[in-house]
Amino acid sequence: MTGYREFLSHKNRADECQGFEPTWLPDSLFDFQKTLTRWAIQAGRAALFEDCGLGKTIQQLVWAENVIRHTNKPVLLVTPLAVGQQTILEASKFGIDAERSRDGKISGSKCVVVTNYEQLRKFDSTQFAGIVCDESSAIKNFKSQRKQDVTEFCRLLRYRLLCTATAAPNDYHELGTSSGALGYLGYRDMLTTFFKQDTQKDHLGWGRTKYRFRGHAENPFWRWVCSWARSIRKPSDIGGDDSRFVLPPLIQHEHIVETRKARSGMLFAMAATNLQEQREERRNSIAERCEMAAQHASDHDGSCVMWCELNDEGDRLASEIPDAVQVKGSMSDEKKEEILMAFTRGEVKRLVTKPKIGCWGLNWQHCHKVIAFPSHSFEQHYQAVRRCWRFGQDSPVNVHLIVNEGEQGVLRNIKRKALQVDRMFESLCEHVSDSLAMSRADNFTDEVSIPSWL
Repeated sequence: MTGYREFLSHKNRADECQGFEPTWLPDSLFDFQKTLTRWAIQAGRAALFEDCGLGKTIQQLVWAENVIRHTNKPVLLVTPLAVGQQTILEASKFGIDAERSRDGKISGSKCVVVTNYEQLRKFDSTQFAGIVCDESSAIKNFKSQRKQDVTEFCRLLRYRLLCTATAAPNDYHELGTSSGALGYLGYRDMLTTFFKQDTQKDHLGWGRTKYRFRGHAENPFWRWVCSWARSIRKPSDIGGDDSRFVLPPLIQHEHIVETRKARSGMLFAMAATNLQEQREERRNSIAERCEMAAQHASDHDGSCVMWCELNDEGDRLASEIPDAVQVKGSMSDEKKEEILMAFTRGEVKRLVTKPKIGCWGLNWQHCHKVIAFPSHSFEQHYQAVRRCWRFGQDSPVNVHLIVNEGEQGVLRNIKRKALQVDRMFESLCEHVSDSLAMSRADNFTDEVSIPSWL
């Protein structure tokens, strides 16, 4: 009889919790930040999906400090490029011991070790008690090398934390990569459990595999996500006070330039109908788009960031705008970080770079003007805008999106994905607020009736 009760006790999902009670939560944290950080420490392996400007950096530093005190071992904090220095400065404000490493070597002290994703392979996971992945949407692609590196590094670590504002910008099932990195259901297991394969073929027999929720599986899916993740877009989503987290107006301007050069084989310019034609239209309209971008950058006295997609776009903007400074992919990581931090401090007024280089994690509330040549990537667009339009910004932010006639589908695609992301966050926030979803444990108080034949 005792053995059977012990067997039942191990079936309780409370055993899945890998964390502990926090020993330090600084008074300077807002109440909602304390709630989320305490939950993440208690969970041990968790994800925090919070909108830009809600203080994910200090929350992950406090989480790491608690793990260090609990295990007497260092914690590795992985960030995008240039965010590492910003994290070190934030740690010093709160008296948290942190050091920077780019070569895989650590001092041996029990502190937070900060590095960037590109250097993760140089570190030995056995030296650490836990890992924090800042802007963890970097591992959303289940086929990417970065996702594989992070998942392999995490595999033997008891304590893991993922933090990002864009958990799954394109598809719900991208959440499976986060779950897999945390050690819960892997990507494929998640698809098998909650989704049904649906292959749609054309008249030639070619098709693309898509996934849709199984019957009645949508609510269980979001409850499952909320068992290892918390998501908020504002403090009131978990009962906090929004008074200090009010965003100023975002004013978006869409500019469509006329391409003077027709595509190959065309007598005159025509709307692009596929991705290949859009790319050709983009290259044919570099001069016109850069001319308009330079005009909007020059009529603004304050700081301005310009996001481009092609090297030729960046080079042309840097040459046409007198005080513009460009961050290029060919630069060393140290040089990129130097320029990005100079813009953060206000020493550089006009910055030209690509979203994949600098649109994650940096705080640019001092900048009120964004100029972009957008692509189909909603995540890059969202992150690029939210460098400036984030909590703590006290001025309206003007965003100028410049496309040619053949790229109008890009703007429609971004709007469609924005609606999809809104629905995802609404579902997450709804189930986080549900008291049944707030606890990972099902604590049953009724005695189990044991059959007489046992």
